[in-house]
Amino acid sequence: MDDLAGFLRTRRSRVDPAAVGIPTDSRRRVAGLRREEVAHLSGVSVDYYVRLEQGRATQPSEQVLGALARVLGLDETEREHLDRLARQPRRRAKAPSGRLRPELLRTLGLISDAPALIMNHRLDVLAGNRLAELLFGRPMPGLNTARHIFLAEAERGLYADWDSCTLDAVGHLRLATGKYPDDPRLASLIGELAMGSERFRRLWARADVCARTHGRKAYRHPLVGLLELHQENFSLPDPAGTELLVLSAAPGTPTEDGLRLLASLGTEGDTAPRPALDPRSR
Repeated sequence: MDDLAGFLRTRRSRVDPAAVGIPTDSRRRVAGLRREEVAHLSGVSVDYYVRLEQGRATQPSEQVLGALARVLGLDETEREHLDRLARQPRRRAKAPSGRLRPELLRTLGLISDAPALIMNHRLDVLAGNRLAELLFGRPMPGLNTARHIFLAEAERGLYADWDSCTLDAVGHLRLATGKYPDDPRLASLIGELAMGSERFRRLWARADVCARTHGRKAYRHPLVGLLELHQENFSLPDPAGTELLVLSAAPGTPTEDGLRLLASLGTEGDTAPRPALDPRSR
């Protein structure tokens, strides 16, 4: 699904030659750096770098990876992704199961004033609290947020910052393919999104990666209007790759009032979060 060669090709295509001291003129036909320029700036032979981009060289050293990261201007997340891709033949992580401890579900249920959900590396929602279900207008079991963003809500408008959400989703899935290259359900999801969304195909081809840990999330809810929320992502110790997402409103804001109104519109009764079914059981 993802490989070192493809990642290197996309990264060098975005480097401005002038930024690394290489003069350009109107006769230059390639975007970014040429292979031989990357090799020269990184201190490796042209032949070796060509073999890296062709997938014929394996296990580059830490020194080579560090030099490539410097020349290609990789940020911390991209550098970690580069390292994982380079080490894949040796160490391939097993995709975690979707089982959640009852204690974790009980903790999720204690969050009552903010939408909160537990999500895995495929962006499957494993469980969500009552306010999360009211926000999304549907039960949490069976929801995959990448599928929801690209295939269900592209034209309906729940995501006020839809373009930004698509970038985040693709960047997250790119990271996941580096961590879990042998996950068949992840591969199936990516194929489904590529078949169903032209924007997904374009963004996937860029091979951008990102690890979002916090930031603004805005929703246009059909009943309560615009909700400008702040998302915090908390990595959970089990299973690996699972996160708790909490969407909070700043005190004294219209969004805080909107969440209260949304909560009041929900039905009374059982507020315990429901774990999602394992997709293999459906």
